[in-house]
Amino acid sequence: MLHVNETDDSLNAEITDVKILDEGTIIQTGKELMDLLPRTGGKKLLVNFKRVQFMSSAMIGKLVMLHKKAKADQVDLRLCNITPNVMEVFKLTRLNKIFTIETDEEPDGSES
Repeated sequence: MLHVNETDDSLNAEITDVKILDEGTIIQTGKELMDLLPRTGGKKLLVNFKRVQFMSSAMIGKLVMLHKKAKADQVDLRLCNITPNVMEVFKLTRLNKIFTIETDEEPDGSES
């Protein structure tokens, strides 16, 4: 489940689940994230993981699909506030090299 708010330059989606492990949650979260892409209107999409402690490999698959779709739609997709447990999975799968990851919701103004 997502909590979404909009700022001047981004659409911010905070994942509210602590664990994204069961199929229903994965499908719902993946769908909600994909549904945000057309709503960005040229803004970046910032996905906040600050509550997420555990995430299944199926959810990683959804994030990879989101990344591909965002790239095709020319949406600047960024992830932020990734907890150490989840970041370890990103590093093991080398997704930290694919995604733009920010430490928090307030980027320092530098663009990558």
